[in-house]
Amino acid sequence: MKSVAKIVCTGFSVVMLSFAVSACSPEVGSKEWCEDIKEKGAENVTAKEAADFAKHCVL
Repeated sequence: MKSVAKIVCTGFSVVMLSFAVSACSPEVGSKEWCEDIKEKGAENVTAKEAADFAKHCVL
């Protein structure tokens, strides 16, 4: 039973941490977001991020 409680507690911690990290991300299309994408470099950008970058930051 203790191992199940540890798994549940760890899972909850991971979920909460992911929410905390994602809440700190700038809004897509904002000046900060465009700068972050530029710093990432082309090899580290997803297709969705590239499309959003072209839509909001280039055009």
